[in-house]
Amino acid sequence: MNRLTQLTGGIFAAILCVLFCTPIALAVSPQDFPPQPPDELVLDSAEVLSRSGRNEISSRLGELDRFHVDARLVTLRRLDYGLSLPAFGEELLGRWSSSTADSNKPLLLFLEESQSKQATVVASPALLEQLPESLLRSTGRTTMSQPLRDGDRFRQATLDGITRLEVVLDGGEDPGPPVQVERVALPTNVPTAEQTEESNAFTWVVVLLVVGTIVPMATWWIFSR
Repeated sequence: MNRLTQLTGGIFAAILCVLFCTPIALAVSPQDFPPQPPDELVLDSAEVLSRSGRNEISSRLGELDRFHVDARLVTLRRLDYGLSLPAFGEELLGRWSSSTADSNKPLLLFLEESQSKQATVVASPALLEQLPESLLRSTGRTTMSQPLRDGDRFRQATLDGITRLEVVLDGGEDPGPPVQVERVALPTNVPTAEQTEESNAFTWVVVLLVVGTIVPMATWWIFSR
């Protein structure tokens, strides 16, 4: 009996752990990450990238080294309650910057959250003159977030963000956010509800006019004979 009670209690505890502990484990904060940047340039904790995608993004991030920039990508599943993605990025940036104080390379972090399909970009203060906060904010909210909302294209979102900032780092003008494609409805021969109602009303008017004309004439013709 005691063994059955222990087994039942163990199963009940496991169920509670699955129900309540798993969502907490999925939510992350900067303290859940290593105190210093890992060797990999892509930290795909949300597991939204394929191996080839990670390799391609890692290669593109590595190309920014020619500008003396330590660029990295971090993907997340879900943030801790009350923590925004920009706030998370700033905290992680401060955490990693303090551990690499002896390095002469400023950090440039691309961050993406899979649950809310949003992105943000943060940079060390040494980069803000060349990459102002308005540019970083626009890159995250428009250039990167649009592919995320349009089919969970995390690879494309990252590459688009890197490309935009790379142009500015290379001395070029900001290419700006992506062009918003306006969806135009194609013409159709199918009548709308309003058109149908108008058509039915016109038909009834014609029918009533015909009836109102023919019935009196037919009545007069019958009784006049």
